[in-house]
Amino acid sequence: MRPIAIDLFAGAGGMSLGFEQAGFNVAASVEIDPIHACVHKFNFPDCTVIAESVETLSGDEIRRRAGITGKVSVVCGGAPCQGFSMIGKRVLDDPRNGLVRHFVRIVAELDADFFVFENVKGLTVGAHRRFLDELIDAFEAVGYRVRLPWSVLNAASYGVPQDRRRLFLLGAKNNLQTPLYPAPITTRMDQQLEHTLSPTPTCAEALGDLPDADRYEQLAEADEVKIGALPRKISEYAREMRCLANDAWHFGIPREWNSKLLTSSARTMHSEISRLRFAETTPGSVEPISRFFKLAPDGISNTLRAGTDAARGAFTSPRPIHYAHNRCITVREMARLHGFPDWFRFHRTKWHGARQIGNAVPPPLARAVASAIMEAAEVTPQKVADALPLGARKLLTMEMSEASEYWGVPCPVQTRDRKSGAKKRPQWQTEIERLSRATS
Repeated sequence: MRPIAIDLFAGAGGMSLGFEQAGFNVAASVEIDPIHACVHKFNFPDCTVIAESVETLSGDEIRRRAGITGKVSVVCGGAPCQGFSMIGKRVLDDPRNGLVRHFVRIVAELDADFFVFENVKGLTVGAHRRFLDELIDAFEAVGYRVRLPWSVLNAASYGVPQDRRRLFLLGAKNNLQTPLYPAPITTRMDQQLEHTLSPTPTCAEALGDLPDADRYEQLAEADEVKIGALPRKISEYAREMRCLANDAWHFGIPREWNSKLLTSSARTMHSEISRLRFAETTPGSVEPISRFFKLAPDGISNTLRAGTDAARGAFTSPRPIHYAHNRCITVREMARLHGFPDWFRFHRTKWHGARQIGNAVPPPLARAVASAIMEAAEVTPQKVADALPLGARKLLTMEMSEASEYWGVPCPVQTRDRKSGAKKRPQWQTEIERLSRATS
């Protein structure tokens, strides 16, 4: 009888994992990117994944597909919003902010008790503040009250070895208790005035037990290799990421997984000149040519970013330089700095894997927010004893066209003709234009 959560704009599942760990049943997730949807399905095989846009979905349709007959406790998600230039007009009327309006609509249609809206901290400054005011008004118009003032939460304050600040709006139906924003539980040692909170885990505590990917030739081609015994010294944070204690699962569902495999650790092949520059860079500073940040073993990571998807140029966001190895960190090391446990898998390519992490809410931060919802709902979370098998490994290896076919949806990006190199228009786009001409 776990309370039901719905994750919109779910990505690979950082928010989903945090809510599961807090004791929720994430019954459905909506994610338009077919590859992200595949990875979410692999990690959450019991969750109904809907690989479509929220624009085409209703609350009733989500309920029907997920087989939900009871109450939806909470809807969470980070709807993209980018239109702020329509001077003299309502910001929510900007078409570029349409997904935000659909988020509000679906919360109301699902009749959820609570909602969690997450977004970039930039919405809190300058002219963007008008957007927040309009969004709060929109929630109030459909019967929800937002906990004010809104809050910008830093993942580093919730046990994540990364400086990552995100805006959160927590809200509830007018007749229910409005959730409080979670209080910090950790603090950076260099910012700690009083020793009342536990220190935020450091980069060395997060990564020090992982073997160096350069030792494994297979990782140039494969996504997983067998690794040896645990090192003698391992931090408490690393123990949690390896799920070495029952408490490491929190109130989540244990997964069946092989802890002897090193996954998501494909190497980046740097030139010797680049490696030399990396070696000469002081930890905690930026390498001047690449502009990559070099992690400090006793510090925390800078914000890990996603880069752009294929529709916007497929640019890879720079990954930090490892503090002990003269290379950029791997996707698995990114996952450690983000709070993803080692059983959680990503797409086998570095580009998709890094994008999935950079787009995700760090699970420990999501867990803290979800626990605040659980407390407001006056529900006692329950542990789950039975382990859940993970999904089919094929879900981690599909290209975009394969993933689109798997979900039965149009491929969202152009493909390239292998012989000529020219871009081919997706078949669905050609068909839509043909139908448009036929009916005009």
